[in-house]
Amino acid sequence: MAVYTEVSFAQASELLSGLGLGTLRDMQGCPGGIENTNYFVTTERDGVPHGYVLTLFERLDFDQLPFYLRLMEHLALRCIPVPRPHANARGELVFRMQGKPASVVDRLRGSAAMRPGSRHCAQVGVTLARMHLAGHDFPLYQPHLRGLPWCIDTAEVVRGHLDAEQATLLDAEIALQRQTLPAYAALPRGPIHADLFRDNVLFADAGVEGNPEGGPDGDLATGPVLSGVFDFYFAGIDTWLFDLAVTLNDWCVDPQTGAEDPVLSAVLIDAYDAVRPLEAAERELLVPMLRAGALRFWLSRLWDWYLPRDAKLLRAHDPRHFERVLRHRAARKGPSR
Repeated sequence: MAVYTEVSFAQASELLSGLGLGTLRDMQGCPGGIENTNYFVTTERDGVPHGYVLTLFERLDFDQLPFYLRLMEHLALRCIPVPRPHANARGELVFRMQGKPASVVDRLRGSAAMRPGSRHCAQVGVTLARMHLAGHDFPLYQPHLRGLPWCIDTAEVVRGHLDAEQATLLDAEIALQRQTLPAYAALPRGPIHADLFRDNVLFADAGVEGNPEGGPDGDLATGPVLSGVFDFYFAGIDTWLFDLAVTLNDWCVDPQTGAEDPVLSAVLIDAYDAVRPLEAAERELLVPMLRAGALRFWLSRLWDWYLPRDAKLLRAHDPRHFERVLRHRAARKGPSR
């Protein structure tokens, strides 16, 4: 969500008006991410304000984007709380702005839970499982672009920035993933989010407008309710277990040490399993997938840390966090379930 490409108020206003979304009243660049240019925009229709997110895609191209946006549309129609993309009169969801592909989606209510508890993790587990099941009949195909082939290629790009101990860790993990690949390829699969971190999930107060159903347990009386999942721009077709592992590696680890929180891990896995029961083969491969998820984000953060792109509001993430997560995952047998 760094701002790489400047968009003028007039340019944004023309696009939003053409989509029938009202008159632009406010526009703010969004710091905090590293892949795309995002603006929070507010329009007015019939005296009522409406919030949207305008995104310009810095790495993805026009051919790739329909998969992500149609997936979000598909999930929204199945009552998964994701941002709904807005189409023009021709039904197109991808537009051209500053020579780059762009989209406009609804801005979701709520805020991120950066210090999640059991209630947060339970709702994330339920929502992830529901999302996997809802996507099983999605008709489009695109491979997960940051799977093992990407990891192998990126390892060579960043290797020169590693010390001997880090290089040894990297080689061992790449070797493990190569060995795991045949069994991994046989696991249940479909569209995955692939980046379901704490800052990509929103929670709102129970019972607020936009959350009439409450949380997964139906309790409207107390606690936060998951109100949205966003940033699908790493999505692709891959194993659902990898998606679960990526999620566990963020929601259920200590942000300072990278060590697993076994209580939160058990809560999230049990909540997921109650909606989509894990197969025996998935349980057997959970530990290698936890390591695969940590490896993928260690490599992407190394890449962005040592080979940064220019961006007005860029905040690159420290790669040492996922190095610590990976070392913990490699040293332990895995989570509590």
